[in-house]
Amino acid sequence: MRILGIAVVVTGLTALTVYAEETAPTAVSFTDGAVVQSLTGVSGDPVKGREIVGSKKMGNCIACHEITDLADVPFHGEIGPMLDGAGDRWTEAELRGIVSNAKMMFEDSLMPSFYRTDGFLRPGNAYTGKAADDTFGPLLGAQQIEDVVAYLSTLKD
Repeated sequence: MRILGIAVVVTGLTALTVYAEETAPTAVSFTDGAVVQSLTGVSGDPVKGREIVGSKKMGNCIACHEITDLADVPFHGEIGPMLDGAGDRWTEAELRGIVSNAKMMFEDSLMPSFYRTDGFLRPGNAYTGKAADDTFGPLLGAQQIEDVVAYLSTLKD
């Protein structure tokens, strides 16, 4: 019985390792602006994604976009397109690419690159996460990107 218990624990730890693997911002592969492969291998949570999109401390997507589903959150912007129907307009891979680095799909986009760490000027270091080695990380983590994609995919016409 003890060996079985150890095997279950080892199997569980191995499964956690698989899910903990994530694509680094510098290793994201774009195809025509889309990112086909999940950044984490774990499905996004649309409830968490909704929170990120509407939060001024996280994604703050509503600063530039209007979303009817988030009517309870004040001060929607009009710089970016209305996101109602985003799940019908773009595939999951396209949404992942747009949120990760919109400039890969829309070259002149004003949208920030939420999963990028190099090759651009930041609006300010205070607005980006710090990694353990004191370098600045992406605006959103890989799982947060997956959560936002899951939420945007629910926005259907």
